[in-house]
Amino acid sequence: MSRLGIAQAAIAVLILPGMAAGAELIVDGRFEHGEDSFWAGDGVTLSRDGGQLCADVSAGGETWDRLVGLNGLKLEPGLHYRLALTTDAVRAVPARIQRGAEPWTTQGEFMIAGAPEPAPFSADFMATEADEAQLIFPLGGAEKPWRFCVDDVSLTEIAAPAAANRAKDGPAIRVNQLGYLTDGPKRATVISDARQAISFQLVDAGDAVVGEGTTRPSGFDPSAGVRTHVADFSAYAVPGDGYRLVSGDWSSDRFSISDDLYGRLTVDALSWFYPQRSGVKIRGDIAGKAYARPAGHIGVAPNEGDTSVGCLSGPAAKALYGDWSCSYRLDVSGGWYDAGDHGKYAVNGAISAAQLLATYERARSFGGAKSPALGDRLSRIPESGNGIPDLLDEARWELQFLLSMMVPDGEPLAGMVHHKIHDTEWTSPPMLPSEDPKARALHRPSTAATFDVAAVAAQASRLYAKDNPSFGKRLLSAARKAWVAANANPVLTAPKSDGNAGGGDYDDDDVSDELYWAATELFLTTGDAKYLEALRASPHWSGEVLHATGAFDWRNVAGFARLQLALYGEALPKADLAMIRRSVLTAGRDFLTRQAAEPFGQIYRPRNHRYDWGSNQLILQNIIVLSAAFDLSGDRAFLNGARESMDYLLGRNALAFSYITGYGARSPVNQHSRWYARQVDPSLPNPPVGSLAGGPNSTPVDAIAKQRLTGCAPQTCYVDDIEAYGSNEITINWNAPLVYVASFLTDAR
Repeated sequence: MSRLGIAQAAIAVLILPGMAAGAELIVDGRFEHGEDSFWAGDGVTLSRDGGQLCADVSAGGETWDRLVGLNGLKLEPGLHYRLALTTDAVRAVPARIQRGAEPWTTQGEFMIAGAPEPAPFSADFMATEADEAQLIFPLGGAEKPWRFCVDDVSLTEIAAPAAANRAKDGPAIRVNQLGYLTDGPKRATVISDARQAISFQLVDAGDAVVGEGTTRPSGFDPSAGVRTHVADFSAYAVPGDGYRLVSGDWSSDRFSISDDLYGRLTVDALSWFYPQRSGVKIRGDIAGKAYARPAGHIGVAPNEGDTSVGCLSGPAAKALYGDWSCSYRLDVSGGWYDAGDHGKYAVNGAISAAQLLATYERARSFGGAKSPALGDRLSRIPESGNGIPDLLDEARWELQFLLSMMVPDGEPLAGMVHHKIHDTEWTSPPMLPSEDPKARALHRPSTAATFDVAAVAAQASRLYAKDNPSFGKRLLSAARKAWVAANANPVLTAPKSDGNAGGGDYDDDDVSDELYWAATELFLTTGDAKYLEALRASPHWSGEVLHATGAFDWRNVAGFARLQLALYGEALPKADLAMIRRSVLTAGRDFLTRQAAEPFGQIYRPRNHRYDWGSNQLILQNIIVLSAAFDLSGDRAFLNGARESMDYLLGRNALAFSYITGYGARSPVNQHSRWYARQVDPSLPNPPVGSLAGGPNSTPVDAIAKQRLTGCAPQTCYVDDIEAYGSNEITINWNAPLVYVASFLTDAR
């Protein structure tokens, strides 16, 4: 959403009747007494005319080259404020409440729409810092000089919207509701306004006190909207079930202390993929009776099916792709349904399959011969027991689909990969895949999809070399062909549509990271110098690619490639390998530093504390960076950081909610899905155990969020509702890193 859209949404829904106003924080905001303290930067001249403040702004410059501001605003973290004013600006003007010194942290950001006559504006925000703030109007960038006038400028405290206080619901003491590893860190977060340390006790299943301590006050957490303390009981290392922390009348949920917490989660998270399979009957004796269903999209009415799919055509294709068309039809049955809809997307499928394969490769290289991830009975799938590791069996289901998405030889764009295949119109829950009545269509090939398939096919080829050599050779041949095709068509990007075309966009206009990933996997598999040359020519070769905002995802794959090079790049020249590995360890140390500042222990620091779509997955990817740092160094600080960050996903968070179905005292049951749709059709099941919800999302993209999460603190912008797809969807690229992390935590000791 644009900044203007965000500001308009704030005006529309944050200004609620009955909110109590606090003291006015802006002196002489009516400009009647000459006592205001507004200032102007270069290129701006201020005047007070007729009871208003006017800025004559010179032309040119960038937006932030012409400023009007007011310093010295004293805000209280966690309190909510309303900025109000009247203006006759002829153009849209940004306004920002930010820290009054570097790093200029934003606390509220708005866009004031232009109007031909004086018009009122107001918007609400929550303060996140105690440091003095400033109000800034950036006015530069106009083609000619112009005038900006304001009046009735006001900043007052208001009552918090109901959604803003969601972190105060539930137990005051937040724990990992699954439990803590015996030799690992054991910390909980306490929601309390107390400024002094609080005493707490650890009690066992019989309520006998077995440990005690005092909390460390951690101050206000802007992501949660509450003041916090951290309770550390890491010294206690006696395995058992039914533990809880208590402090006076407060009590946490019960939890275990154990040497093995994540083995079952590895199985459940991986088994989740079987019912996501397209083109095959799902057997109840394997997936569970509730999850049995007919094969979807195999051409049996009402499906048109995926066994013979043509390219998108007509006005929709023209609007998206211009003159592109194709005359062939492809059998693209199989693969995984991407998320809660019936679409299948090459870019997301590639990174998801790659992370399952990476789980296997990591176990083979670092997990030891007894790692469960190497096993042939790890997952609830039909292939279990066939002599091939279950991770390879499951990944193959998607790999075969990805290969089928390649443009055939002899056709224009031969070797390129179609970006996606999905319905031509949206459907909605409830709907089994076999009951989908909509036509299906292939979308234009993209450079990103082609590089991604080159990467995952090259990665897979070395892992199938022993168990299925013929498939391995087919994969490597496809990877090389895709590499050539993508380099021959470097700017065939996937566009962003209007969102009404029956499937997600997965748009991406920067494919430099996809090229870097493809070159990485092809080099790791073949050792060919031409791929090393491509790596060294990449802007990602020595650049910083591992960020605490989210180390990588489907759109930004350079971080994943960096870890692959660090873990398996022994064929690199020694200096190059040292540089790559050093970058991972440096990022890992940075992540640990950032984690230490988070009262809930998660490794995730989004910009301006705004949680992104799929925030839970981003936390998992950051954990994977720590896992790689541990595998490379053996430094247990990285291992313990990974363990503690997992606490957040399992209940030690602002909502005291485990985001993994079937794990913990409270977990999601209504994730967005067309066939796990019990909330709207009692004959259908809820999602299976091991399903990861997307997690808090600061941007309200669905109707449920817009209705129920207005004003939410970022960590609380989540609701367990089937229509809340912005925070509560299930997807293959959520669960794939969950498999990796659960497997790592099972292996690492």
